Amino acid sequence: MLNLDLDVLRTFVTGLELGSFAHAADRLGRSTSAVSAQLKKLEDQLGTAVLRKSGRGLMPTPAGEIVLSYARRLLELNDAAVMAVRGAELAGAVRIGFQQDFGEGVLTEVLGTFSRAHPSVSVDARIARNLELENAIEQASLDLALIWRTGPPAPRQELLGRIPMRWIGDPVLVDASFASGKPLPLVAFEAPCVMRSRAIEELDRAGIPWRITLTSASLNGIWAAVRAGLGVTIRTQAGKPAALPVIETLPKLPMIGVCLYRSTADSNPVLEQLAAIVKDRLRFAFA
Repeated sequence: MLNLDLDVLRTFVTGLELGSFAHAADRLGRSTSAVSAQLKKLEDQLGTAVLRKSGRGLMPTPAGEIVLSYARRLLELNDAAVMAVRGAELAGAVRIGFQQDFGEGVLTEVLGTFSRAHPSVSVDARIARNLELENAIEQASLDLALIWRTGPPAPRQELLGRIPMRWIGDPVLVDASFASGKPLPLVAFEAPCVMRSRAIEELDRAGIPWRITLTSASLNGIWAAVRAGLGVTIRTQAGKPAALPVIETLPKLPMIGVCLYRSTADSNPVLEQLAAIVKDRLRFAFA
C-alpha cells in the first residue's frame, strides 16, 4: 500500500491555498527547487498529474482536486494529534474575545479545534466590537483578543497580517445614486468605528455625497440592513455573507491590520496553544 508523505501534502495544500508555490516555499521555509521536487514526488507516487497550468499559475487537475480534499483532512488530523499529545497535560481556563467579523467562522473553528485537543481547559469566549475588546484586555477581563489594529503598534499586540477593506452591498444602489445625484446611502456601526470613519473620509476625498441611512450596534444588524437594500457598507470579506457582492465602482479602500492583543506579556502554555490555533486558522487570509 502506498503511503503519501504528509510533508509533501502540506506543500501541495499550502501552495494551492496561497495561490503560489513560490509563496508556499517562503511560508514553509523551503527553496523553490525543493518545493518543485516535492510536487514531482507526489505525481510520481500517484502516477498522474495533480497540477495544470492556468495563466501564470497552477491549478489542480481533477485528480489533484481529489488529493487536495483528502490532504486537508489528513493534515488536520495530523495537526490535531500533535496538539493533543503536546497539550495532554494542559488544564485551567482561558478567556478570549473575537471582533464581530470573526465571530462565526473563525471562532467556531478555533474553539472546536482547541477544545478537542485540550478538553481539560475551560474556554470563555466573547464576541464584541473593537473598543469593548480593547478595554477588556486593558482591564484583564480577557486574556486574548482578535481585533482590528486601529492605530500604531501597542505593547502586547502581535500583528498577524493585513486584509483589504471592501465596499459591500447592491451595486444597483450605487448606480442609482450616481445617476440621480442623490447621496450614497450608507449602513454603518455606531461611532466610534474605524471603518465608518474611513468610508466617510474616502467618499469626501472623492467628492461623493453620502448619508447614513442606518446605524447598528451589531454586525448582524449591518448585514440585515444591507440585504434589505437600505445602503452599502464597508467591511472586510471576513464573515461577509456569500450572497452580498463586493462593489468595485466606489473609491479604493486601504488595508486594515488584524492583531492578537494579550492582557499580559507573561508566557502561558494554555494561551500560547490557543494563540497558535488562531494564527493557523488565519494564515491564508493574508496571502
